Amino acid sequence: QVQLVESGGGLVQPGGSLRLSCAASGRIFSINAMGWYRQAPGNQRELVARITGGGATNYADSVKGRFTISRDNAKNTVYLQMNNLKPEDTAVYYCNADVRSVRGFPERNYWGQGTQVTVSS
Repeated sequence: QVQLVESGGGLVQPGGSLRLSCAASGRIFSINAMGWYRQAPGNQRELVARITGGGATNYADSVKGRFTISRDNAKNTVYLQMNNLKPEDTAVYYCNADVRSVRGFPERNYWGQGTQVTVSS
């Protein structure tokens, strides 16, 4: 099995910054794409940012220029640097990863448990 554990959420004032981390552990042969999603109360879960195994990235239009996704393959960890945060960024942020546990077997998609980000004065 594979576990994704997020950290770094919290309460921040508008204009502030936070850095989220997500570490994958367990039976891991390789990790392909990793990403961050968020879900605000009453809303559907939406993609925030995604990074492929090769380092290509894509972002939701609402966070372009403010958020940066990166990864450390040696640590099986993905990060989300969030700058100039706005109240509308308030949500539970979830980590997601496509993991191959055994060479030659298909990838499986995993989710973390979520971390709360609240932007408020």
